[in-house]
Amino acid sequence: MTPRRAAGQRRCYARAMDDEFYRDILDGLAAYTRNPLVNDLAATLRRHDDPALGTALNRKQMASKLWLADALAQTVGRDLGEVLVLGGWFGVLAAVLLADPRFAIRRVASIDIDPRCAPIARSLNATHVRDGRFVAETADMLDLDYARITASGGPADLVVNTSCEHLREFDRWYARIPAGQLVVLQSNDYFSVAEHVNCVPDRASFAAQAPLAETLFEGERKLPRYVRFMRIGRR
Repeated sequence: MTPRRAAGQRRCYARAMDDEFYRDILDGLAAYTRNPLVNDLAATLRRHDDPALGTALNRKQMASKLWLADALAQTVGRDLGEVLVLGGWFGVLAAVLLADPRFAIRRVASIDIDPRCAPIARSLNATHVRDGRFVAETADMLDLDYARITASGGPADLVVNTSCEHLREFDRWYARIPAGQLVVLQSNDYFSVAEHVNCVPDRASFAAQAPLAETLFEGERKLPRYVRFMRIGRR
């Protein structure tokens, strides 16, 4: 065995030991707290070895999602009804909202164009899948009929898109949203990321890109390396 191959095997072994160490901690926390979200997270990490989960659950991502939940509670109130999350990735935002006692949510549908996301999102929200309050689907948000998006054939009560910076054809997508639709939108000024094809330099530029007939909230949150912008209101 060459020295390079031996070093590679040692790194793989060290990573496996680290993964087992942290999974054991999560399993212990799940048993101690009996918290469904912690339990679903621990099970997800056992079933899905995707490094991007670490990014989806990092401090900056979670701070943005908690900021969104706080702003929703302050401006929209308790009853969110049918929620549609676009660019939902691994379903973390859905898990945050469904676990928040401030909200009464009938169901969250998480949509992402990446087919690897839906199975992980269902695992992370397994508790809510079982009670019929969460679904994850693979679809392009540019193809959806937002006037007939729910199981009952009507619009969602709330449409959330926290991935506006990833959407090259933002104008075409936004034109598909019905007038009067309640929306939550987030973007950022993190231009140095290649996948960020639709960043905005400031809050005013975001407002110009996504005008609202009724603005309930607009703000910005400074994070390491970038600023995140948010708008809540009626399209």
